Amino acid sequence: MIEEQFSTGTSFVHSLDPRIKIIVAALFSVLVAVSSNFLALVPALAVSVLMISLATLSIQKVLYRLLLVNGLIFFLWLLLPFTYRGESWFALGPLVATKEGILYATKITVKSNTILLAMIALLGTIPIFTLGHAMSRLSVPDKLVHLLLFTYRYIHVIFQEYRRLINAMKIRGFTPRTNNHTYKTYAYLLGALLVRSYDRAERIHKAMLCRGFTGRYYASTPFSVKARDLFYLSVMLTIIFGLVFLQWSSTI
Repeated sequence: MIEEQFSTGTSFVHSLDPRIKIIVAALFSVLVAVSSNFLALVPALAVSVLMISLATLSIQKVLYRLLLVNGLIFFLWLLLPFTYRGESWFALGPLVATKEGILYATKITVKSNTILLAMIALLGTIPIFTLGHAMSRLSVPDKLVHLLLFTYRYIHVIFQEYRRLINAMKIRGFTPRTNNHTYKTYAYLLGALLVRSYDRAERIHKAMLCRGFTGRYYASTPFSVKARDLFYLSVMLTIIFGLVFLQWSSTI
């Protein structure tokens, strides 16, 4: 099972209604994604850091996730400044970095880290099954909710099947090399994995139908909006409207 490292806790953010956190996360992320003004992006990043602090999450684990994302962004920094058209800023041999390219790479970096921190603080603090039920209460299509829950529930089962097939190959003396036999073996491995996954899905579906499944999950724990939820929602909506004003008040 995939480990939910941030889903348990007693912080203020953990105690909020999951539906409120989903709404705030969606609005905040969309705003950050469409923003292009540093007057809005920098305060948004500060808000995300504040939410991480309110959630009292492990800084080491949060930084590890940031490191994974920024490892991909690092390659953008190797390309964008030297391929984006604009005013020349400095040169490294035959490569010329533009001011517009550096600003564009900076915006992507700030946006990515801001959205990731917000998602960790808001959605990462919700147990996955509670998240699915909360999405259903917010009228998210049932198929999307089922896809999320089934993916979480059975991805480790597929991985176990993969490990079993790999071990069977090793017992038979398989050693990967750069030749046609290795490529065909891995192709057969993927094919067998797909077939076994499909067979298991059929069995699971039939078992659910036998137990009366009608296409909808029902949450055993009722959700209730409390005063702190309304307070948090009002504060975050105020911040979001403030960021909207900063975004479209001027252009940097």
